[in-house]
Amino acid sequence: MAHKQIAFFNHKGGVSKTTSVFHIGWMLAAKGHKVLLVDCDPQCNLTGLVLEYSHSEEYPYQEKGRFLNIRDGLAPAFEARPVPLSPVELQPILARPGLYVLPGHVGLAEYESQLAIAHELSSSLVALQNIPGSLRWLIDITAKSIEADFVLVDMSPSLGALNQNLFTTSDAFIIPMAPDFFSAMALRSLSRILPKWNQWSARAGEQPVLQDSAYPWPGKTPKYVGSIVQNYRIRSRDGKEAAPTRAYQKWFDALLSVKSDDLIPSLTNANLVFQENIYDNANAALGDFLIEVPDFNSLIAISQSLSKPVFELSRDDIKNSGSVASNQVDSAKNFKKIYTAGAEKISQILL
Repeated sequence: MAHKQIAFFNHKGGVSKTTSVFHIGWMLAAKGHKVLLVDCDPQCNLTGLVLEYSHSEEYPYQEKGRFLNIRDGLAPAFEARPVPLSPVELQPILARPGLYVLPGHVGLAEYESQLAIAHELSSSLVALQNIPGSLRWLIDITAKSIEADFVLVDMSPSLGALNQNLFTTSDAFIIPMAPDFFSAMALRSLSRILPKWNQWSARAGEQPVLQDSAYPWPGKTPKYVGSIVQNYRIRSRDGKEAAPTRAYQKWFDALLSVKSDDLIPSLTNANLVFQENIYDNANAALGDFLIEVPDFNSLIAISQSLSKPVFELSRDDIKNSGSVASNQVDSAKNFKKIYTAGAEKISQILL
């Protein structure tokens, strides 16, 4: 079975896209899937997080004559070299068998304007015809080299040509967000933008020059898997299960309202959702959030320093003692339950 490529996208920054890709990818691998994480954000936060790269060192995933990062892998297509695209040499995550990373590169941003021109003019300028389909082609042949089941793409917070391409050539997408005013605003914006991107992709697929290129336009219609809301505080009241504080609950309600009134109807009209029974069977109703992740608090700093997900942190990793350590260990266990349930929903929807 072919792998499923999932785009993690929101043009609002600060919503933990990279954290979501890392944690969900790790959990899918823990459940026995082969998973490829692709760093397509020129800021390279995923590469730095997962591969423990120190920015004070020379970049280890760049070497003349080898394809070790996303930019160098794409170079033959974008620089019109007379050689075909080849799989990028992936970096395995030794602590989690089955998990691999395709490292990012700051220079990927250099291709943004060229890609935008190719999107608009490839039908009239044959010299550009190999560019639009090259991103998905490279990811596909690289994922095939490890027989991946899932490819998770970490994207930058922008509405540029690179993200337009990555989104429209993916099989599915997840929208991370935070419970705040600007995330609600971003959802309304996405309800307008994503259908337009899909319409553009459909027109691109009808261009003979793109179908006859070395890297044909894949003709995908990405489907909405769900939304992740995170970075909020919880509190237990009257002995009940912990829930978002009243201040955050206000924005939970606002996000759910925008989802039901704007986002879901817009995506449905654009054929960007699965049939409703698929969500119901996965216990991932369209009207709900796919995953709800409260604030990691001090655990996130430990997680990042060790390049491990929060839910994999042990008492030895935490290094505190007494009740503080016990509470943090319990918190890590709760996050494991959250991401386990989330990974199960994703795999049930897509496989």
